[in-house]
Amino acid sequence: QVQLVESGGGLVQAGGSLRLSCAASIRTFGDYRMGWFRQAPGKEREFVEREFVAAIRWNSGYTYYADSVKGRFTISRDNAKKTVYLQMDSLKPEDTAVYYCALHFGGGFSSVPSDYKYWGQGTQVTVSS
Repeated sequence: QVQLVESGGGLVQAGGSLRLSCAASIRTFGDYRMGWFRQAPGKEREFVEREFVAAIRWNSGYTYYADSVKGRFTISRDNAKKTVYLQMDSLKPEDTAVYYCALHFGGGFSSVPSDYKYWGQGTQVTVSS
């Protein structure tokens, strides 16, 4: 059973920073990808409405970003802790959302929510103007 636990959300002023963490309880030595998605307020609470933010290939460390966060957000991982981080700088009010981490075993890359099998419960990020 895979469990993902996010932490680090909160309220911050525009221009500020937050770091999200996602700890994964997994027992595998194969490759997998972990991603961050977000769901803005007012959006239908449907799975498909989750917006891709960033992803990382665990073995290689390759990273991928949505255009809207490039240059502001950084995804990284700690192998020993099996934790993925999302450093968010220069935050904007439009970054306000519930942020979810997700995991999928196997290689490759995807920005599609349905391509990730395991999900955390989400953590709220609110950016005030």
